[in-house]
Amino acid sequence: MRDLEHRRALVTGAGRGIGRAIALRLAEGGAAVIVNDLEPDPAEGVAEQIRHDGGEASVCAGDVSNPVEAGSIVRTAAETYGGLDILINNAGNLRDALIHKMDEPTWQSVLDVHLTGSFHMIRSSSPWMRDVAKRELEAGETHHRKIVSLTSVVAETGNPGQANYSSAKGGIISLTKTMAREWARFRINVNCVAPGFIKTRMTAEKEEGDAVGIPPEIIEKVLRGIPLGRQGDPEDVAQAVYFLCSPDSDYITGIVLGVNGGLHM
Repeated sequence: MRDLEHRRALVTGAGRGIGRAIALRLAEGGAAVIVNDLEPDPAEGVAEQIRHDGGEASVCAGDVSNPVEAGSIVRTAAETYGGLDILINNAGNLRDALIHKMDEPTWQSVLDVHLTGSFHMIRSSSPWMRDVAKRELEAGETHHRKIVSLTSVVAETGNPGQANYSSAKGGIISLTKTMAREWARFRINVNCVAPGFIKTRMTAEKEEGDAVGIPPEIIEKVLRGIPLGRQGDPEDVAQAVYFLCSPDSDYITGIVLGVNGGLHM
């Protein structure tokens, strides 16, 4: 099924991992996708894959934590395809530290990308989502638009060493619920997806000398706490995001959809 035929989507942080899977799934469903990432090369790789698969995609690199760049990203997306129907806030970073060792830049940089970046993108989308919807409603037309932001299971559970990350992701939940109330009358559904333990380069088994990754004993401990008995795939998250972008979710707004295999209930 191509539920998103003729829909225009912007996915931030889509150069790899979960963002890549989301961009590919939206394109598979028929959406024209603007692929955003901080650097153009990984974004172009995703766009090339979409085009190879018969979809439509363009690239707009930029930093969502910068309000000027965020505005430019949204404007480019809307002007490229003549509008914007779907916004996915997925851009993120990690700078873990126990709180007594966490300095101000380490705290702030994570909030700037995850939470403030989502704020910038939603605010910047207003002329092409809220304002367009308002004119349509005044003309007697009704079209649902979708905003989906990526939060995390740690927003609801906390996680040692991630005071900055869990706080930013918790803020995204609050931002989502507020925007769901503000923009519901414009038929803009605003929701978020909370992944659990998902296979990415950040959660891969850490080997000696690796800058990122998780020690194998920690991975085993987490897996024992997942009732479904496995680590999630980026595609599991992408399917949940797709549902919240499709017409099947037109009566759903302000929710946190957990994709965690039962890790948190």
